[in-house]
Amino acid sequence: MEQIKYWFTEYPVLTKIIKYLIWIILIFLAIAWMRRILKRRLPDNSLRYKSQKGIEIIGYFFALLITISYFTGNIKDFGLAIGLLTAGITITLQELILSIAGSFYIFFVRVYKPGDRIEINGIKGDVIDVDSIYTTMMEIGQWVSSDNYSGRIVKLSNAFVFKGPVYNYSQDFPFVWDEFNLPIRYGSDIEMAKSIVISVAQEYLSEYVKASISDWKDVVEKYYIEDAQVDPALAITMTDNWIQFNLRYIVDYKKRRITKHLLNEEIGKRIEQTNGKVILASATFEIVNIPIVKFKEEKARQKKT
Repeated sequence: MEQIKYWFTEYPVLTKIIKYLIWIILIFLAIAWMRRILKRRLPDNSLRYKSQKGIEIIGYFFALLITISYFTGNIKDFGLAIGLLTAGITITLQELILSIAGSFYIFFVRVYKPGDRIEINGIKGDVIDVDSIYTTMMEIGQWVSSDNYSGRIVKLSNAFVFKGPVYNYSQDFPFVWDEFNLPIRYGSDIEMAKSIVISVAQEYLSEYVKASISDWKDVVEKYYIEDAQVDPALAITMTDNWIQFNLRYIVDYKKRRITKHLLNEEIGKRIEQTNGKVILASATFEIVNIPIVKFKEEKARQKKT
């Protein structure tokens, strides 16, 4: 025991460092213990997630205070200590600092949260976790068509929120506008074709229109944005080969692919039931004024000459 006291007396700096490390380890153990308790006690996923993140932030704050008090000797020197500490490690830990700052920015500004569908740094997916350094996403797209999961889990640095745009499909307004083109042959009953497309759109999209009206009003009131039409809209364009019907509509961002499939399938069935009054078009080519070449007459003239 006397030797330990002597060692502490002889090496005060090393003793201070050891005490500091013990405090830091205790704080991180306390964070892990509290997170484990909250995971068991709280049944709601959203509340459990937010509580765990709150405990983590509080733990980091205490670790920062202890660091300052140990290496400056006075909490009042907080600003000076932070400045010196930041200046010393900015170059070597720049990405880590940006990631931690990004986590605070994401949390307080609510750029996105778990459950949102976002696109960031060219990667699209559903956010499944946001920690102090990384955002974890279930990837969408790549070799898989449309808005389907690829099966890959992507970890992306939180620093990317400062480096480019973040596209959020679900924040404030969980709907997107989609469209598809329908080629109708010239000579078809255009009014009947319009009636088919509009009636199918109203039948299959009325639920999304009703659900989006109130959300869109909130968006218009919150942001400086022009009011937009949420009802299905049909535009017609005359082309060289066919009459092009363009249907634009609003849909839940998670049901874009299946909704387009249902619309195309039902419109196709009803067009078949018109008994040829409405016909889908395909690319056609018309060849006009083919010159007639008379080989025999030309040969006869050549013999005479």
